Amino acid sequence: MSWVGFSKLLLGANAEAAAWLRRALNSNPNNPLAHLNLAAALAHLGRLDEARASKKKALELNPALTIRFLKSIPFSDDPTFREQARRITQGMRLAGVPEE
Repeated sequence: MSWVGFSKLLLGANAEAAAWLRRALNSNPNNPLAHLNLAAALAHLGRLDEARASKKKALELNPALTIRFLKSIPFSDDPTFREQARRITQGMRLAGVPEE
């Protein structure tokens, strides 16, 4: 479910992404990446208080998760994917995920 939410987020379907990520977190509330992706989706929806709460939970679970760290993960070198991933990073920044 988390990967479905991530995929929806890549496509800019923020409301659908948030719904899938919430479902994933109901199954596993200890998934920090799902919390960060939810934070990005919520930030893009303008729900900044909820986005910051989700970011806070992610960082409680794994304080090492920063924008720099996430950008260092070699998910794909496909230009379309990398452009879509920039939207996610932007949402994470809006939610207050630290750069370093």
